[in-house]
Amino acid sequence: MPGARLSEQDRERIASGLADKLSYGEIARRLDRPTSTITREITRNGGPTGYRPQQAHQATIQRARRGTPSPPRADTPPDDLMEAELLERAIRAGMPRTAARVHHDLMLSEDGRRTAAELTHRLKVSPASVSLAVNYLLQQGFVRRERDPRRRRDIYVIDDDALYQAIMTSERQTLQTAQATMAAAETYGLDSPVGQRLAKMAAYLERVSLDIMESAERWRTLLR
Repeated sequence: MPGARLSEQDRERIASGLADKLSYGEIARRLDRPTSTITREITRNGGPTGYRPQQAHQATIQRARRGTPSPPRADTPPDDLMEAELLERAIRAGMPRTAARVHHDLMLSEDGRRTAAELTHRLKVSPASVSLAVNYLLQQGFVRRERDPRRRRDIYVIDDDALYQAIMTSERQTLQTAQATMAAAETYGLDSPVGQRLAKMAAYLERVSLDIMESAERWRTLLR
């Protein structure tokens, strides 16, 4: 798991679990890690019959130094490949890594709900990191906050309407940019070269944003 590296001792315990014929899920439970983390660790380092903890640890260090992930093995479970691909695409699209991990964990949870404590425990990150991540996701409309009055804690939720809200939030921000650009155009003068250029940019941003918002509203029923 990104941000929660396995130690050499963890890898020794994985090797011991494999020798004892334990399932990946049982090994993960004993190490208090997601099963997907153990699956990726084993499949990228020789598989269940070829896993060597010391070699795996050194290979991980070398990959970190190179800054490039190892290619997936042919026998990597499809679900793990899919999850990793979704996470990496969110990061490449500009979402901060911890926010992407929080969003990813919520999206793939059974009911789309987690408390901050649950996220901290599952992702092996600090409460402060989770707080920053969920604040980003709330601002962007990717999640919403609910209050548990009995236990006085916040619950973060991703539901069927989250994608719609995220799109609308993004396009409202683009509209604000269009308005600021038009104001700058008027400051320079709409008959000046700079003013005309800015006015065209503002008109384009406004029209595209309104079209996207209209389309998002029209197809919102697909999310229900």
